[in-house]
Amino acid sequence: MPTSGEDVDAVDPLDGRGKVAELDIWQRAIQGHRSTDLGDVLPPHSPMCAGCGPVNTAGLGLTVESTDVGVRAIHSFDDRQTGAPGIVHGGLVATAYDDLFGFLLYSVRQLAVTRSLTVEYLRPIWLHQPYEFTASIDQHIGRRLHVSAQARSFDGEVHGTAEATFITVDLDHFAQ
Repeated sequence: MPTSGEDVDAVDPLDGRGKVAELDIWQRAIQGHRSTDLGDVLPPHSPMCAGCGPVNTAGLGLTVESTDVGVRAIHSFDDRQTGAPGIVHGGLVATAYDDLFGFLLYSVRQLAVTRSLTVEYLRPIWLHQPYEFTASIDQHIGRRLHVSAQARSFDGEVHGTAEATFITVDLDHFAQ
């Protein structure tokens, strides 16, 4: 997430006072992001992000890369994400999709928030098995981004899909 020499470590995400500075760094990272080579790992949304934050030990720890049509993450869920025995909790699968969609913001270079998220659970997502999560922007009309994603096991089976609408916002939105 650091851009132009910014140091995210200078903002303590645990003290609660760094919110404004952290949001400012996030905004500049999104808006200042330039096209990357395919396969480049994209910076996390924030150090404490529940989906990708490197400091958040309770988070998913997603690592996301750019693709020719959007973004991609290879991810295995661990025992902390258990729902039914051996299966990932559906809410955490939804979290993975929502966070993955957030990485599409680097391509539009605007801040946005989730307006709606629909997940179709087609097959169980098993703990300790790698899945390829992919996402792309289907439409960008005005402030609305319509996005879609899927989770596929390495045997080629689609285990789930998701669709969402994101609404672009400015930094003032987060002050409310």
